[in-house]
Order: sequence, then C-alpha cells, then structure tokens
Amino acid sequence: MADTTVTWLGHAAFRVDTRGGKRIYLDPWLENPKCPESERNPERVDVIALTHGHGDHVGETLELAKRFDCAVVAQVELREWLDGQGLEPDMAQSFNKGGTVEQEGIRFTLTDAKHSSACPDGTYAGEAAGFVVEVENGTKLYFAGDTCVFGDMQLIGRIYEPDVAVLPIGGHYTMDPREAAVALELLGVKRCIPCHYGTFELLAGTPDELRKRAPDVEVLAPEPGESVQV
Repeated sequence: MADTTVTWLGHAAFRVDTRGGKRIYLDPWLENPKCPESERNPERVDVIALTHGHGDHVGETLELAKRFDCAVVAQVELREWLDGQGLEPDMAQSFNKGGTVEQEGIRFTLTDAKHSSACPDGTYAGEAAGFVVEVENGTKLYFAGDTCVFGDMQLIGRIYEPDVAVLPIGGHYTMDPREAAVALELLGVKRCIPCHYGTFELLAGTPDELRKRAPDVEVLAPEPGESVQV
C-alpha cells in the first residue's frame, strides 16, 4: 500500500491522500494565485479541515462541502458560522483546542496557534489553531496553521510526536524561516514541509533560507501541485 501523500496546492492549501484511500483538504483556498488549474476542481473530498476563519484559508470550503457532502472539522465558532452559511450542523465536527475528533478513520486534534481569526464577513471565528492529523497507519502530520513561533510548540512535540511539520515561512503575517527553524527545534521534528510563502511579494521567506537555518532537518519543498510522501 502506498505511503500517505501530501500535495501542496499553493499558499496554505493542502491535499492529503492517506494510505487508507481517504482524501483530506486543509485550508482549501484553491483560487489562490499559485494553485495549478488542474487542482482547482477536486474530483473527490472526504474531509475538510480548517485552521481559522480568514478567507485565504476558508477558501472554497462551503462550495466543496455542499458538493461532496463531506465532513468539515473546525473550531466551534468557525464551524457554527459555516452552519449559518448552509452547512448541516454537526457537533462531531465542531471542537476546540486540545480536543480530538475522528472522521473517516482519521484523527484530527486542534492545537494552539498564535494568530488572529475572523470569518470572511467579519464574524468572530474563535482563535487560530493548528492540527495534528493522524492517519490510519499512525503517521502524524502537524499543520501549524498561521502562527509565529511559540514556546509551547515543545509541548506539541512532546505530547503528539508528529512525524512531519507543515510550517508557514513567508513572514509578515506568520513566522519566517528564522522563527520556523526555532519551531522545528522545539518540535523535535526532522522533516518539514514549508508553506504560506511566495503567494504574494510580502511573503518573502524561502525554503532555501530555512535549510540554511535548520541544516539537520529535511526540508521537503514541493512546487504547487507537486506531492511528497511521508
């Protein structure tokens, strides 16, 4: 059976295809400038996971959820806003930091993040969060979401022991490669997939700079539309 595949869709959007055949979309802003045209019209979605309410992360969630009748896991305030936009309310998909829900055999745990959060119409969306996603074979991926580095990343590493960290590196709105290198040290992770860079000129951090600052970490940096196996 193939390994879990992580496909970067540009900005902070990802598709995860698990060993068990499930397809997860995280922060599916598929209309971002870097998302390949071939990835903008998914053929299947089993679960959507949202880190926070900003439009460049919620993206096309409502359209996709209605089209595929799939689960949307998100912090309680954001999930309630989505309910008000036409999704079926489901408390099994609505949780908060420290909580874990299971959908389609995949475990999603909400972790802390340091960032702001509001829905596209300005409605309060709770706090920004990250995810630890545990797939069927026990592989754990930590999606930090939009955040700066913070000391409690050490606790995330200690408690959840992620196998790979997906970290923003663009700077300006999130941490840059210097902070991301410290985040990797705190997490104790030896593989990293960078994101939230290059979408706009302001997001100037690069994978090469991260490699220089974290020489002992394998930095997996696919181009938008490319995949890596974890």
